[in-house]
Amino acid sequence: MTITIEHYINDQRVSRDDRYQDVFNPATGEKTARVALASRQTVGEAVAAAQAAFAGWADTPPIRRARVLFQYLHLLRERKDELARIIVAEHGKVFTDAQGEVDRGIDILEFACGIPNLLKGEHSDQVSRGMDNWTMRQPLGVVAGVTPFNFPVMVPMWMYPIAIAAGNTFILKPSPTDPSASLFMAELLHEAGLPKGVFNVVQGDKESVDALIEHPDVKAVSFVGSTPIAQYIYETGARNGKRVQGLGGAKNHMVVMPDADIEKTVDALMGAAYGSAGERCMAISVAVLVGDVGDKVIAALTERAKQLRITDGRDLKAEMGPIVSRAALERISGYIEQGVQAGAQLLLDGRDYVPTEAGLENGFWLGATLFDHVTQEMSIYREEIFGPVLACVRVNDFAEAIKLVNDHEFGNGVSCFTRDGNIAREFARRIEVGMVGINVPIPVPMAWHGFGGWKKSLFGDMHAYGTEGVRFYTKQKSIMQRWSESIEQGAEFAMPVSK
Repeated sequence: MTITIEHYINDQRVSRDDRYQDVFNPATGEKTARVALASRQTVGEAVAAAQAAFAGWADTPPIRRARVLFQYLHLLRERKDELARIIVAEHGKVFTDAQGEVDRGIDILEFACGIPNLLKGEHSDQVSRGMDNWTMRQPLGVVAGVTPFNFPVMVPMWMYPIAIAAGNTFILKPSPTDPSASLFMAELLHEAGLPKGVFNVVQGDKESVDALIEHPDVKAVSFVGSTPIAQYIYETGARNGKRVQGLGGAKNHMVVMPDADIEKTVDALMGAAYGSAGERCMAISVAVLVGDVGDKVIAALTERAKQLRITDGRDLKAEMGPIVSRAALERISGYIEQGVQAGAQLLLDGRDYVPTEAGLENGFWLGATLFDHVTQEMSIYREEIFGPVLACVRVNDFAEAIKLVNDHEFGNGVSCFTRDGNIAREFARRIEVGMVGINVPIPVPMAWHGFGGWKKSLFGDMHAYGTEGVRFYTKQKSIMQRWSESIEQGAEFAMPVSK
């Protein structure tokens, strides 16, 4: 009997739609379940449940909301390995990587537990005679998050812990590729004591996304995924009067200076390019090799990539697992062919990889792929591939490297490996990218700083999580107050000024 992955509305699993999508184990290629795809009617039911729960939850003191999240934090820590195994089974990433994903999500949850302090306003005494002025931050109402397949736990946790802690009610629309983690989190929140209707899950595709961004009772939408969809959600949501945060695509560069430590640089490139099969929006997909460092890096990188341990994510020694779906495998393979046709030097061809373990022969497998002498005109340089494909570009000097990165339409993440303090400082100041690493290959900011790129990597003006996340999910109210004893007699027709 086929397992059906359902929606979660008002603390109940429901499946009321007649459309479904198959769910696969990427390592074996086997169908493991089917997921319901929400209709507009089901989305409306979830919004109604969230709207009904909003007033009571918003009026709950922030410290009490935080206590529910503290209990959720306790449960999540106890069962994080279960959640990691769910990620492995449907996404395919290796177990240690899945554990790391859950841990980074927990970081945001810990940050959200400090909501009583994060919601504090500002107070000014005696702004005019007998008058005080202060601000407070209040929740928006029903908010939604549309999240991608590559981080089915961490990316939703960039959103809902802060949104809920701030007093909103939340609807999560996860990827239909790996939807089971969403229900696991929903049921842990219920066990932690979250009132019904505060957190809901609607599984689905474009129909459910459109229903959310067009529904009049949804006040804000946060999205992480490809740039075309981010732009579509941003523009459509804005037309419908919503606050929208659209985190889009990336083409992240690592600039390698001639003075860089070769061994440590290659270690960094291996993990950043091939970790999670390159299916990260912060993966390094372009190595910019400056001056005479190129041949040294390429030689070491080629040997290391040949030894990459690629197998089922349940193997604790695995370094890279399968591609998430057959469609993604075909798309990535197509880009590799485009690179060959464009004249790039293909040093390692991941299309040749075949797993040796029994039972994996029908999985969605691709080995580490490495190109050298890639140029700016090639599609493998310009476009986001989202797979284990590293393109190496040769440049003459630091200035040329800076220009190369700044000329790209994406500006999500970037890294520079150097031992020169002045180069590091100039790189950080002059680069036009939202998240920068100096000898840090994947500079994902910590929970209290906030995540977001520049240019076509971000639509909207607020980054995810951190203090900007709190601002995104709240609205400021300014109050001015005085009492009758301090009010002078007579009407005032001039613009009020401080007296």
